[in-house]
Amino acid sequence: MEARVGMSSHGGVVDSGARKFLPQHHHQSQPPPPPLHKTSQIGTVPQLLAGGVAGAFSKTCTAPLARLTILFQVQGMHSDVAVLSKPSIWREALRIVNEEGFRAFWKGNLVTIAHRLPYSSVNFYAYERYKSLLKSIPGLDSHSGKAGSDVFVHFTGGGLAGITAASATYPLDLVRTRLAAQRNTIYYRGIWHALSTICRDEGVFGLYKGLGATLLGVGPSIAISFSVYESLRSVWHSQRPEDSTIIVSLACGSLSGIASSTATFPLDLVRRRMQLEGAAGRARVYNTGLFGTFGQIMRNEGFRGLYRGIMPEYYKVVPSVGIVFMTYETLKKLLSHGTFNS
Repeated sequence: MEARVGMSSHGGVVDSGARKFLPQHHHQSQPPPPPLHKTSQIGTVPQLLAGGVAGAFSKTCTAPLARLTILFQVQGMHSDVAVLSKPSIWREALRIVNEEGFRAFWKGNLVTIAHRLPYSSVNFYAYERYKSLLKSIPGLDSHSGKAGSDVFVHFTGGGLAGITAASATYPLDLVRTRLAAQRNTIYYRGIWHALSTICRDEGVFGLYKGLGATLLGVGPSIAISFSVYESLRSVWHSQRPEDSTIIVSLACGSLSGIASSTATFPLDLVRRRMQLEGAAGRARVYNTGLFGTFGQIMRNEGFRGLYRGIMPEYYKVVPSVGIVFMTYETLKKLLSHGTFNS
């Protein structure tokens, strides 16, 4: 998932959350490094800026693998599955270079950035707010002393933040998918042309095709990423509190991305295919809704069809999520000394 993602794209409040998992004697004998405390005190503006820039930078770095993932995901949609060749990342990459040129790896990246900046910002900001709201509930506050309460707060807050961000920016995500899925025939010439064409051909609701699959997947995806990331990071700091924040964020962020991608990839594949329903005037392929689409893919392509494109996704998610966490934590450090703090 994107998210995902990003982050899947997470890590907004790792500093304060991680310290709550530490045993009390660690606070007394060796307190966390000062930067960890300071970065949790940044204001709203730098928090939004750090989240947006981190997401956009990560997506730009991994755009070639993201496009390969999308092309594999939709490979069996308009093709006879029986004649599909065995997926090959290198063969598809060479085809893109030979037929479309090297720059085609970043096809749709502009709309990706246009989507990722507000998505990441809303995601990080909403996570902070949801976490604060959840911790105001008796039994879930920071003084309860229950590790299970912290996990619940991170999991639920992350899921709600992902749903909020995905709903607010969904049309841009759909446009990004359609631009990236184009090969030699160009039907959509850019962001605004795609938005206007979809509204003209499919109506305003055409901009929200696949939203159900997105919301069904993004909540668990973000929740898994946040909870795995925060849990791994807290354990790491309890064992090796002197390790670099950047290294810890990179390693734990990458592992959390793999976990969430594996769990929610089938929903992401269904989302992509539903987003392409009726694109460029083509006939509809799936007419039975979200669960009917799952069943149709299973019947036509088997269980493995739900994981078509998982390998480039794995190759992408490690640097993608890792870069998001690392960039976000670094920007928080830098911006905590700026003039935006509230």
